Amino acid sequence: MTLETFFAQLWDDYIAMTPQAQRIHDAFIADGETIINDHVAFRTFDRGPITLSDLEPHLLALGYTRYEPYDFAAKKLRAYGYLPPADDQPRVFLSELKCDELSDSAQRIIDALVAQIDPARVATPDVMWAGRLWDAPSFEDYQALMAESEYAAWLAIIGLRANHFTISVNQFRTYDSVEKVLAKVESLGLGINESGGRIKGSPEVLLEQGSTLADRVEFTFAGGQVEKIPSCYYEFAKRYHGTDGTLYQGFVAASADKIFESTDIRGDRHAG
Repeated sequence: MTLETFFAQLWDDYIAMTPQAQRIHDAFIADGETIINDHVAFRTFDRGPITLSDLEPHLLALGYTRYEPYDFAAKKLRAYGYLPPADDQPRVFLSELKCDELSDSAQRIIDALVAQIDPARVATPDVMWAGRLWDAPSFEDYQALMAESEYAAWLAIIGLRANHFTISVNQFRTYDSVEKVLAKVESLGLGINESGGRIKGSPEVLLEQGSTLADRVEFTFAGGQVEKIPSCYYEFAKRYHGTDGTLYQGFVAASADKIFESTDIRGDRHAG
């Protein structure tokens, strides 16, 4: 699979789950901007056949190289950033939940989900947009996971797919700051994740980020109960040059920690 095909398929799945993304994309194109994707992020469990180490080979086969590790102690996550084979291709951020740090009951819920995965399904790169590889959980199990980890609850219902795409603000001419981009997005009637501030990071740490609040979609849980839950969101990033004159390539853990909250079902409190 070529890198172009990989991201085209990933984008198609993403906008099907995230209608706001196409609206935002088209609005900036209509205003004469060029959209380059800064990075794409994925979530997974560290259990079963879909651990970070199970999924990483698909990225490496596409020419990516592992760059930096990250740890999010409060959210019980570990992650790696990956650099693309060419500068005009997006970076990748792949995180996994440290399930051992959850309660025994939460681990049993997750183990029951990942036990349903056919390992052969993970052997091809299209697993990265396969969605849920297990039966829908009950609403009670979803709530139990939510009480301990929003990340776990989200993953249990949304599955493997791009959690978000990210527009590179560096390529914009008119909307040349993250704040200008967020203002434009708000003018479309969309909410902004304000956890930790509208803009996470700063020129001093060489990266500024902002994001929308995730779209809400109707989901049918086991037993037939239907609830609206968060799906995916759109992010915006501006990178700065370091003292060595090179453009910063990594991620800022403190900022990413707050970006994760774009899918928080309680995230509406951040809308202001």
